Amino acid sequence: MSRIVSIDIGGTFTDVVVLGEDGSIRFLKILSTPREPEKAVSEALRIIGGNISEVVHATTIATNAIFGQVGLELPKTALVTTRGFRDVIEIGRQNRPKLYDLFFDKPRQLVPRELRFEIDERVDAWGRVLREPLEDDIRSVLDKILGKEVVSVAISFLHSYMNPSNEERVERFLRRYVRYVSASHKIAPEPREYERTSTTVVNAVLMPIVARYIEALKKLFSEYSVSRFYIMSSSGGLVDDAEAIERPIQLIESGPAAGVVAAAEFAKALGLSMIISFDMGGTTAKAGTVVNYEISVTTEYEVGGESHHGRIVKGSGYPIRFPFIDLAEVSAGGGTIIWRDSAGALRVGPLSAGADPGPACYGRGGSEPTVTDANFYLGRVPERIAGGEIILRRDLAEKALGKLGDPEEIAIQAIDLVNLEMARAIRLVTVERGLDPSEFTLVAFGGAGPQHAVELASELGISRVIIPPQPGNFSALGLLLADQRFEARSSYPRDLEKEYRELEKRLVERIGSVDYFLRYADVRYRGQGWELTIPVPRPADLDIVRKLFSERHAKAYGFVLDEEIEIITIRVFGVKSRRIDLSRLSMPRPSSKEPRSMGSRRVYMLSEWVNAEIFDRDSLSTNQVIEGPAVIEEMSSTTLIPRGWVARVGIYGELSIEKR
Repeated sequence: MSRIVSIDIGGTFTDVVVLGEDGSIRFLKILSTPREPEKAVSEALRIIGGNISEVVHATTIATNAIFGQVGLELPKTALVTTRGFRDVIEIGRQNRPKLYDLFFDKPRQLVPRELRFEIDERVDAWGRVLREPLEDDIRSVLDKILGKEVVSVAISFLHSYMNPSNEERVERFLRRYVRYVSASHKIAPEPREYERTSTTVVNAVLMPIVARYIEALKKLFSEYSVSRFYIMSSSGGLVDDAEAIERPIQLIESGPAAGVVAAAEFAKALGLSMIISFDMGGTTAKAGTVVNYEISVTTEYEVGGESHHGRIVKGSGYPIRFPFIDLAEVSAGGGTIIWRDSAGALRVGPLSAGADPGPACYGRGGSEPTVTDANFYLGRVPERIAGGEIILRRDLAEKALGKLGDPEEIAIQAIDLVNLEMARAIRLVTVERGLDPSEFTLVAFGGAGPQHAVELASELGISRVIIPPQPGNFSALGLLLADQRFEARSSYPRDLEKEYRELEKRLVERIGSVDYFLRYADVRYRGQGWELTIPVPRPADLDIVRKLFSERHAKAYGFVLDEEIEIITIRVFGVKSRRIDLSRLSMPRPSSKEPRSMGSRRVYMLSEWVNAEIFDRDSLSTNQVIEGPAVIEEMSSTTLIPRGWVARVGIYGELSIEKR
């Protein structure tokens, strides 16, 4: 019997879900191997065995490469651009990551100046070719590239989004001699030469790294006769290996996107039109929103830079223009380190103990106190986690916390701090987008998410929390529920419906049959500097776009203007439905009529010590009710139910927790 396997590699754990043809489902959780992520994949496949028809995968390889983590050496990359524009990526914008710091350092250049080459060509802002590149000029640049032993090349010409003919000519020539070539008209065909060039450069840098990684995985998969392989993209859809190698920039938020997809599909099954997706794992916590069953998408992102309470600090990283699920991410995971600054104030993050050595209580050599150590010391986590494979040691947690002061006080303060940080992230994707969090249901998952979910809901005025089944493996489950999704875009449309249809035709030519299309547009008032992305219904009508944009603008900024709108960029996603939904999954169902109590213990939750009854989640059946204070334990996570809150088991095995 063939099986589908999803593998989500996180900073601390690698989560695995195995789906059989009969809908049977199996969950695995193993420690990640950050320096060689494919080793964790190999270990997962060894445990699963053969008969695997398909693998779907979420990876952090792209993000880790840009951040310079896990020993990945960036390939030597060149940039070919219009004469006079070789320094665009270094000049950038006037954004300063630290306004009053006269000595701040800009991000290191991914392409040094000696590897930036100019060609005498020109296309004007209306797409008219003023000067074609001469073959002698192209050959001269190629000789310099080959002489520098360049591995990958980025091409970004002025106004190529209006007419890519000059770029295409140079691209065709260079591809004969250089394996990895990234052209801006294929990666980011839209205005703003700095952002477009930066996007193309980042893509070029990632191409060899992702290609090597995928080739290593495919070699491993061949040993298990895997016939199909897909990777989660940042926009919430799966892409095949060829698309991932050609446009690896879309893998930067691969893992976090899978969790939001899972939350959206789960909410749709439960009839919840407005949810907050909250994913707290071993390294970070991520928050996103789903409104009217639609995942919020943004096209503006900055990778490799700094963040401040979930906000990306503009100018600290490399801007990229590509569709991303709109997420706020903070350094608040189970492995996040607790420390004191030079003034003696207690701080949490951004450093993490990761999987190796991990939190002090793991007994794997870690000595720094972490959020997991605090949760364990306060009775919020059992002694055995990950299905009993990891046994936690209270003495090591106490010793690590004790380095900062009284262990109990430090643990309580750390939990308060990390909850505050995660509440800020949720406010970023709700309040700062014109949304009221109290109108949402919080869907919490990740290994650590259910431990903090009700406390966050209480802080934000949210009255209902959903803990899905197997929350620690929920993002991996999202990989199974995701569809294939491929993107195409163009800028400054003259005939809206006609150009949408042309994009759809282009996608069909590229990827074959498509089940349906999703349309979006980046719109602004004439004269504004930045756009809002809105979904566009079929057929595309300018009046409807204006109405939808005004509604979105009013929600985001609290006002509308009596001005004409401009549609800057239109994009289409071609979706191939994989038709795996929750109804197909056969979640384990207990036979007992009463929840199985495993005794009680002293637990700190919602600012008080309580004597909480402990339940085994695997013993809970539909419609059973558990009143707080209580703790529900399972293989992949632990759920806290404070005093005054009640949990009910739903039809999919989810825990619906509401204030009494």
